[in-house]
Amino acid sequence: KKEATVLTEDVHVARFFEKALERHSNPKLIANWTINEVLREAKGEEVQELSFGPEALGELVELIDNQTISGKIAKEVFQAMLETGVAPGQYVEEKGLKQVTDTSAIEAIVDEILARSETQVAQYKEGNTKVLGFFVGQVMKESRGKANPKIVNELLREKLK
Repeated sequence: KKEATVLTEDVHVARFFEKALERHSNPKLIANWTINEVLREAKGEEVQELSFGPEALGELVELIDNQTISGKIAKEVFQAMLETGVAPGQYVEEKGLKQVTDTSAIEAIVDEILARSETQVAQYKEGNTKVLGFFVGQVMKESRGKANPKIVNELLREKLK
């Protein structure tokens, strides 16, 4: 595979990947982040010269895996890691970026959005399922990107029946 080649052709990249894996075991996601984000930012420089180490990448992937943060928020955290070398968990804590997985908290936002969107609710019930994206967007905006998208979608589908 192409990924395997990218991860093994440079000994520093291979070590970075392995160390990140020691921190959190999700080879596919760590490979994706290493190839798509870390190597893009390293831009030909050595990965060991980045402002964060492989353990931090492992920690970031763990925060995604355990649904503490969404993939979108992970990009923001990654940017902060690059700029300041801050530990991902510390940054998420300090900035209050934890994803909301409390169904009742998300449900309150969903109810509010549906109540003020009568036109779109009618459109959805008439068969325009594309309007679901509008609702998801509104809920994500209202929750400042912290609502778990999977829960948002489930609640919306349930309430729009």
